[in-house]
Amino acid sequence: MPLPAIEKDCRSRMDKAVDYFKQELRGVRTGRAHAGLVEHIRVEVESYGSTMELRELAGITVPDPGTLLVKPFDPSTLKDIEKGLQTSDLGIAPISDGKSIRLPIPALSGERRQQLIQHVKKLAEAQKIAVRNIRREANKAIDGEEKAKTISEDQAKDAKEQIQKLVKKHEGSIDQVVEAKSKEIEAV
Repeated sequence: MPLPAIEKDCRSRMDKAVDYFKQELRGVRTGRAHAGLVEHIRVEVESYGSTMELRELAGITVPDPGTLLVKPFDPSTLKDIEKGLQTSDLGIAPISDGKSIRLPIPALSGERRQQLIQHVKKLAEAQKIAVRNIRREANKAIDGEEKAKTISEDQAKDAKEQIQKLVKKHEGSIDQVVEAKSKEIEAV
């Protein structure tokens, strides 16, 4: 594989790792209500005979900073959605009025905020490890090219330095996301 292709593959895979991390953080609770908190919850819908994500079954709105409003597209799925929200690990009791479901988001305690920040840091470290594994694979590919005599030793060294710069850039991106999410969690 030529060096530009190795670098391009490495960059795209590292970008995906950072994007995946950002998606993971959407489900981490903060003191404010936002649709990302519940949209990926899986709901078993008996009438459809399948499991679907909540965003596929209902409109999710934020009428005020402390409440989520879930309006099913099909009113017959209301009970299934309510059951799915109760069994989720969200820890919020849904309130149904027969047409929609309200989810009051309680304020976080100081201890819970610290637990959430630690959870975010753990997720970040997992993605940093993924980025480093991508670097290792790219370096192996570069070594293979060098052994096959398709690139020189200097070209291999330069390519590895470029890969290392990519690692630093993506780890920095992950750290920025962690910092922003931590501030969001700590905000009262």
